[in-house]
Amino acid sequence: MIQLENVTKKFGGKVVLDKISMDIRDNELTVLIGPSGCGKTTTLKMLNRLIAPSEGKITIDGIDIEAIEKIELRRKMGYVIQQGGLFPHMTIRDNIEIIEQLEKKDKDHIVENTIRLMEMVDLDPEEYLDCYPTELSGGQRQRIGVIRALANDPKIILMDEPFSALDPLTRSNLQDEFVKLKEKVDKTIVFVTHDMDEAIKVADRICIMRDGHILQFDTPEEILRNPADDYVENFVGAKRIWDSPEYIKVEDFMIKKPVTCHPDTNKGRCLQLMSSSHVDTLLVVEPDNTLVGMIGRKSLYWATDKNSIARDMVYPNMSVAKPDDNIVDILRIVDEEDINNMPVVDDKGKLVGLLTSSNLVSTLSRQFLSEEQEEAKQEEVSEV
Repeated sequence: MIQLENVTKKFGGKVVLDKISMDIRDNELTVLIGPSGCGKTTTLKMLNRLIAPSEGKITIDGIDIEAIEKIELRRKMGYVIQQGGLFPHMTIRDNIEIIEQLEKKDKDHIVENTIRLMEMVDLDPEEYLDCYPTELSGGQRQRIGVIRALANDPKIILMDEPFSALDPLTRSNLQDEFVKLKEKVDKTIVFVTHDMDEAIKVADRICIMRDGHILQFDTPEEILRNPADDYVENFVGAKRIWDSPEYIKVEDFMIKKPVTCHPDTNKGRCLQLMSSSHVDTLLVVEPDNTLVGMIGRKSLYWATDKNSIARDMVYPNMSVAKPDDNIVDILRIVDEEDINNMPVVDDKGKLVGLLTSSNLVSTLSRQFLSEEQEEAKQEEVSEV
């Protein structure tokens, strides 16, 4: 684990970082993000001692990095910058192998490792290893920069806006490839970006910074769902969660107190409950709230015996949702099974809520209502 404890950095009389503390977990990708001048790149460069803190302490696995010789520290870290930071006078092979050569590793191992890394990012070793950086596209150079950082098998990789200089399509494709690559290697990665879409796409956790302070440090889902303050909400974007609908959970929009009845409730009483509650669905539950099933008006119509009870009228093969299912999965089930209502149960089969077609529509409409509200705000501002 990398730990920053009350780290301050001053340049002249200006405080760039003001007593920040954070724990960067092993084998996670942590994104540092914020407006220009917030201190994110300064924080990154302090991790490999390119910049020294004015106050505070940085440790890796409990060891103060000031106690580690600079060259040794940097060779144990991969470092990726814009365009990969390749040496233009060296071949691609030499660029990838430079640290391993300096470490005097076995030559056969180096060759095998280089080929493995090239294949990992879908670049033909025979075609590219003897080329020079100027003969490659921007996206190809960036891939080489990433695998060069991996070549010496470092535990930690630092990435300073590695994809920012690329065109949008290449950037998006490389982000996709990087996410897949991240799943193949167990590395602690610290990634600086100014792009919130990129942060959400690649990060395990995001640290939002402003004026040398940490405003919120959490998972993408938590930041999207519960921004720490108005600044974070505006920085992230109020509608950003609609770009990542997998973070919109059933528990966010289910009816939390649906109308229920006991399994032994008779047909007449079921009708009364539906009528008085203005619902078309009853959820049948045991006294301990275990879900037995669901009945609707059709169930009551089909039950010709007036002495029928709720237990005997429930729908067969009923689909259920879990609180942490996301809206994308639910919409897929609704479409495939052509259903209007779906009970929500916990892991023990206890009823916790109900999804209806109307509250699904209401939830989806918030996206468009937010757009209209935002347009109205802009109109008010322009009028002023």
